[in-house]
Amino acid sequence: MTALLTIILSFIGALVCGLMPSSAHRRIRWVALAVAAAGLVVSMVCCVNYSETDGGFNKEDLVNEQWIQSLKIRFITGYDGISLPLLLVTGLVAVCGVLFSWNLEMRANQFYAFYFTLIGGVYGVFLSLDLFLLFVFYEIAVVPKYFLIAIWGGARRQFAAMKLVLYSFGGSALVLLGMLAVFFLAQDATSGKALETFSLLDLQQDGEVPREAQQWIFPLIFFGFAIMAGMWPFHTWAPTGHVAAPTAASMLLAGVVMKLGAYGCLRVAVGLLPLGAEAWAPWVAAVAIINIVYGALVALKQDDFKYVIGYSSVSHMGFVLLGIATLNLTGMTGAVLQMFSHGVIGALLFALVGTVIYSRTKTRMLDELHRLIDRMPAIAWVFVAAGLASMGLPGFSGFISELYVLIGTWESESLSGWIVAGAGAGILLTFGYTLVKIHEAFFRERNPSPDSQAETPYPPMTLPEKAGVALLLGSALLIGLCPWLLTDKISPSLKLMLD
Repeated sequence: MTALLTIILSFIGALVCGLMPSSAHRRIRWVALAVAAAGLVVSMVCCVNYSETDGGFNKEDLVNEQWIQSLKIRFITGYDGISLPLLLVTGLVAVCGVLFSWNLEMRANQFYAFYFTLIGGVYGVFLSLDLFLLFVFYEIAVVPKYFLIAIWGGARRQFAAMKLVLYSFGGSALVLLGMLAVFFLAQDATSGKALETFSLLDLQQDGEVPREAQQWIFPLIFFGFAIMAGMWPFHTWAPTGHVAAPTAASMLLAGVVMKLGAYGCLRVAVGLLPLGAEAWAPWVAAVAIINIVYGALVALKQDDFKYVIGYSSVSHMGFVLLGIATLNLTGMTGAVLQMFSHGVIGALLFALVGTVIYSRTKTRMLDELHRLIDRMPAIAWVFVAAGLASMGLPGFSGFISELYVLIGTWESESLSGWIVAGAGAGILLTFGYTLVKIHEAFFRERNPSPDSQAETPYPPMTLPEKAGVALLLGSALLIGLCPWLLTDKISPSLKLMLD
């Protein structure tokens, strides 16, 4: 029941914030911070309490209740080593989203009502062990995104919001078709009788889908979910949505929402349709390489700082898809670790650009920035550290996750050598665009030089901003130095799923 509190608290928080008067800005932000922090604490408690050595679901925290009996739909929630890192990153990003939106006043009550509804839906997806329940929470997470962007977003916010939602619902339609096919076609592995169940527990333990059916069901579910993970060529919603969204929403989109799609690819598509996954793995890997290389190349050509990070997210999600495509323990461990790593690092980068830098410079355009290292030295060095983390420098979580993915790709029997070469090229391009953009923003002197007034130092980071940076950057460092804190939980669960 402990893990379920993350969902309950989020929805209660949405209700409380929504009912508070819009003028009570101070009370609203403290309530929001308390709700987000409570969700993070619950996630940490779940992580500490998880001790399933075989990688199974925590039986003491498993909820399995009847819901819609006539349709054989049950309310089943629980967590294992795969979902735990995603619960943690959701809690971290939720707290930091509030901290980096500390000065929000415009309809703050409504903002946090949608904010926590989205977070509750995200927690629900990661905890759902019934296909129909997972789909319900997946849809719950889609709707608030529209309002967060359309109301509080920047330029072209309505276009960006509608594009995001249409892509999301398009992918959802494919997923729903695939799930219904699994419901009707799954058979008992022993008796051969139709199971007719949405329960992930029953389907993984006792069920199997005929090989022929897996060949066409797998792409429906995988690519339907992968659209939300920013898969090329359906990736354009991501940078467009990131740029238009307010900072907290950008952090959620990059930090956790894109992970919903990747989690669905792993848990549902690969977990239930292993034969289909084997057949489609080379194609998935090819698309992943395009994601990595294309995203990096486009990021290199961007002048808007948010677009740079938006396309960087597309590139980094390519490593998640590539890790899944390896279909081996090493690569898939890297994929889950990359979800956590990019979650905290991506959220940090969007927070720094969308709030910390923009609130002081009033621009995101790189060609308008002039030697920010002189005017905001502390902020500049924090961004440099975040950029190094994004590049995958040793000592940060990104290095470990990408190393796992590369080794898993090399070990995979179904993937050719050019896939490894493509991934390596993507890493080099990541180094390139990150260093170039850091130089343009913080160290380059514009010509002609601005007047002397422009050399006035900017205000330092506020206490909420410092707290948010410490949480996100500290998490990337902690897992980079002590990866076993997560890998010792991830690997047994993946091994059980692969077996």
